Amino acid sequence: MSSSIEVQELETLSAGALIDRLLEENKGAPCITCSFQAEDMIVLDLLRKRQPRIPVLFLDTGYHFAETYAYRDRMTQSWNLNLQNLAAKQSVAEQEAQFGILNRTDPGRCCHLRKVEPLFAALESFDVWFTGLRREQSPTRKNLKIIEHHALPSGKTLLKVSPLAAWTWGQVWQYTSDNQIDHLPLYDFGYLSIGCEPCTAIPVAGADARSGRWGGRKLECGIHTESKQTE
Repeated sequence: MSSSIEVQELETLSAGALIDRLLEENKGAPCITCSFQAEDMIVLDLLRKRQPRIPVLFLDTGYHFAETYAYRDRMTQSWNLNLQNLAAKQSVAEQEAQFGILNRTDPGRCCHLRKVEPLFAALESFDVWFTGLRREQSPTRKNLKIIEHHALPSGKTLLKVSPLAAWTWGQVWQYTSDNQIDHLPLYDFGYLSIGCEPCTAIPVAGADARSGRWGGRKLECGIHTESKQTE
């Protein structure tokens, strides 16, 4: 499934219909990466109704908000999720002892060690990777394709699927409300994009959702930019 005609056709499908089609046409092992933000919860809600035991990959960096951990645990129990917590090779204490506080001095390296490396290792076991990415989230995602083939550093290629690519922020919250999905409480305080606590701030009014990440020094942690798109 790689021709421009097929991709254009997929763009016309609802998120649920897209997921149905891709699960039917791709018999390999699927997974979803989930930070427990609103978009991920929508894709997860759609997937769990079709494959209740789909692996849910959570990047446990050790730096998340207490509210994120509590919400993760609450929703894992409520939805009976097949949660897989992915951790870096070093604990936070070990990393800080060796390198200092990288999220202050070199956030790119911190993200690589605590997010990119654990995720890419875990993705070796899967063939279809679902995400909650949206084009509207930031300038770095404006050309996001609804389906992409990505090559991991090992050379393994998997299908990356973003069913909400064309969704607006309003659509996200409409679905959340219509389907009565409990949301991460940090949204109620004004956060729009929520990652590790030291690197997450409330964006200024009118700025894009991810402008509050990493003090404005960057917009991506690397998991969606360090894998290579193959077509």
